[in-house]
Amino acid sequence: MTPATTAKPQFSPAAQAEIKRLLTHYPDDRKKSALLPVLHIAQAEFGGWVSPEVQDLVAETLGLRPIEVYEVSTFYTMFNLKPVGKHVLEICRTGPCMLRGSDELTAQLERITGAKVGGETSPDGNFTLKEVECLAACGFAPVVQVREKYYESLDTEENVNAMLTELKNMVHRPILPWEEAGLPTSLPNN
Repeated sequence: MTPATTAKPQFSPAAQAEIKRLLTHYPDDRKKSALLPVLHIAQAEFGGWVSPEVQDLVAETLGLRPIEVYEVSTFYTMFNLKPVGKHVLEICRTGPCMLRGSDELTAQLERITGAKVGGETSPDGNFTLKEVECLAACGFAPVVQVREKYYESLDTEENVNAMLTELKNMVHRPILPWEEAGLPTSLPNN
């Protein structure tokens, strides 16, 4: 019996077109300059995280050595290096948010979701909790970012519950910028 092999990851045609478009912004000998946006595309395409195989695909796509991609993906906390839930809740942990209750918010989110901060995912697979540096919304602290959306003024249980309910009720994941508008894509394929 031979061991099962998994298919090598490949970008969708839409993502390939977006990467090709991005590369037109850089000289041919400077493809590495597109590394951050291509890693973002890869993370969005492959379930919200960049596995070593996906990082290898990024390296191949940009004509880089894999180590050049690994160095960047492990440096920036915006890239998830292990599987995540349907929604990654990035909780601001800097001074203004702490003064307005981010510690209490973190404790509440851990209690409600069953996940712990530090990249742990809830038992139901819906939520991954991470602490991040300043989200630049100090006037609306405490703040949580989920993909491109900010949830602000999460200093009441009502506001936290409203955010979690909205996320739980999402039927389709948000459309990626390079996808056709209105294309329904189920959350599990996120």
